[in-house]
Amino acid sequence: HVQLVESGGGSVQVGGSLRLSCVASGDTIGRYCMGWLRQVPGKERELVASFKGDGSTSYVDSVKGRFTISQDNAKRTLYLQMDSLMPEDTAMYYCVADRLCESRNRYWGQGTQVTVS
Repeated sequence: HVQLVESGGGSVQVGGSLRLSCVASGDTIGRYCMGWLRQVPGKERELVASFKGDGSTSYVDSVKGRFTISQDNAKRTLYLQMDSLMPEDTAMYYCVADRLCESRNRYWGQGTQVTVS
């Protein structure tokens, strides 16, 4: 199965930008729908951006117009460009990969912390 390693998190001021990266290895990434999920302690997990099986993208309403998901298959890398960051974006961000685009077959990276203040 796929292994995922994120990078790019950190601390940023309100209104700033960060780009998260996720390198995939161990399996053919074409078999997966990939996305970014975030978790705040005490709150439900939120799939903030993802690719669907037809290649289209999906965003949670709170990040539309601010976050952009992209994928470079040659580099086996998923990105999340985050602009106009707000304190409520503070969370642990996880790269996730759903094998055959089924969320029940979800694989996770180790997570990268994003803090906006």
